[in-house]
Amino acid sequence: MNKFAIVLAAGKGTRMKSALPKVLHQVAGKSMLAHVLKSVSEVEIAKNVVIVGHEADRVIATLPKGTQFVKQVEQLGTGHAVRIAADLLANEEGATLVIAGDTPLITGETLGALFDYHFAQKATATILTAIAPNPTGYGRIIRDEKGSVEKIVEQKDANDFEKSITEINTGTYIFDNKSLFKALTEITTDNAQGEYYLTDVIEIFKKAGQTIAAHILDDFDESLGVNDRVALSQAEGTMRKRINHEHMVNGVTLIDPATTYIDSEVTIGAETVIEANVTIKGNTFIGKNVLITNGSRIENSEIHSNCEVRNSTVEESRMSVGSNVGPYAHLRPGTVLSEEVHVGNFVEIKSSTLGKGTKAGHLTYIGNATVGEKVNFGAGTITANFDGKNKFNTEIDDFAFIGSNSTIIAPLYIGKNALTAAGSVVTEDVPDEAVEIGRGKQVNKLGRAKKMPHYRGQ
Repeated sequence: MNKFAIVLAAGKGTRMKSALPKVLHQVAGKSMLAHVLKSVSEVEIAKNVVIVGHEADRVIATLPKGTQFVKQVEQLGTGHAVRIAADLLANEEGATLVIAGDTPLITGETLGALFDYHFAQKATATILTAIAPNPTGYGRIIRDEKGSVEKIVEQKDANDFEKSITEINTGTYIFDNKSLFKALTEITTDNAQGEYYLTDVIEIFKKAGQTIAAHILDDFDESLGVNDRVALSQAEGTMRKRINHEHMVNGVTLIDPATTYIDSEVTIGAETVIEANVTIKGNTFIGKNVLITNGSRIENSEIHSNCEVRNSTVEESRMSVGSNVGPYAHLRPGTVLSEEVHVGNFVEIKSSTLGKGTKAGHLTYIGNATVGEKVNFGAGTITANFDGKNKFNTEIDDFAFIGSNSTIIAPLYIGKNALTAAGSVVTEDVPDEAVEIGRGKQVNKLGRAKKMPHYRGQ
């Protein structure tokens, strides 16, 4: 049987107190809506429709290519939001999942189980429910004396007895598609909110003698709907525990999982060790046998096997096998370290490629440079690549030795096996195997120190 999905993503999210649409707030580096769409994609949906409304264009811009959407111009409730998808879905044969775009913790596994249960029960509607420790704010599941679902009562419409019920509606459903759209033409706004409640179709089905099933979640955390920043932080914490657990099961050592922050799209190889207070964000790949020490931050980067990142920042960069950085190094966007490159204390690199075995041990800036193999940078070296308006490139060939405190004024070329003397200001190309000396001649004025303000005597 065909499976369809309607994802509700039209709300403003007033309680978030944000200019950003609620569903675009991020959990573990990905928007809540993206998490939901990923889970939905895992159950082989034939047609997926996203209902957009508030800041519709911003939401649409984030949708995966090929995703269909409908704009809800007026926010008239969940029943209205689903009904406006009629032109795309009303005539389809199959079962339709309806899910909120602010439920980032729900998994594809849960949605698959919900579909299976729906088909097994031969139900017209199946509600995903949960037992809540504190049900306040949730719609309650009202069952008859036989335990069958009778209706769903929203918090504002519930009497005292109904408020005492702990089985709650998670806001996720599966419906027989044609029955759903037929029932949506019959619902009204006769309720405390003056809106079209999607939940009212349950009572319509019940009166028609149709089967209403309810599937109870095993993990209540998955039911979390994010309506404010407090719930957003709860979702973040739960998602990070889930992510960290998966990495550890797959052979990654996290010294202190509670202080290790790994985004949802990060890949990490086995035998990698990550110390406390590490943040790994974006689409980052980390290979096997990598060491990442306390205080490091890595974002949208590739770090291949047998590398080390010691208390450093790596952004949009690539570290090849056996390379290492830190402590206190900064690889800025566009940096490529070849195999066995060493980048040490207080070294900053940007938009540069360093060849195999090259070393920059300390206190160095390398920007817009192409560096060959086994080049050595002495302490205090900088490539002066920016004139205030334009960036210029430096090329340094294999086996060059850059003396300490060299200032390389780009654009220029330093040849193979060339050497720059310590303290040089290099303004012209240096040929292969040449020694460049670009500093003023030292002059010693004997006895002159006695006349200087600093002098304190013998």
